[in-house]
Amino acid sequence: MSSSDASAPTAPVVIRIPATAHLAVGFFTLGLFSIVLANPRWFAPLLVIPVVASLLVVRLRTVAERDTVTARNLLGSRTVAWDDIEGLRFSKASWARATLKDGTEVRLPAVTFGTLPRLTAASGGRVPNPYQ
Repeated sequence: MSSSDASAPTAPVVIRIPATAHLAVGFFTLGLFSIVLANPRWFAPLLVIPVVASLLVVRLRTVAERDTVTARNLLGSRTVAWDDIEGLRFSKASWARATLKDGTEVRLPAVTFGTLPRLTAASGGRVPNPYQ
């Protein structure tokens, strides 16, 4: 690869929750109906839970570009320059967290160890690829 290819702008990489997660929300809603129909007056407000879950599936994502990474959550988003990121941290049961140089952390929705090669490509090599 030539140096002109390495500095060429690339399309942003969008890492999101798969749309098939809506199926799980649908099955949860069906199960919730048994509770709601037992006493609609008291339990109907529980139907807000699957609506919020579907909104989370649609909204949560990480958009990685050559110079920045944007973590989008339910109510907003936060954009951080790659140069401000000290490293990435993975825990057993959650998405990646970017540790910033000032000591704070930013959760990167839908970024798992398996999506790390896509993040490596988008960052221009700033995030190491553990598979190489």
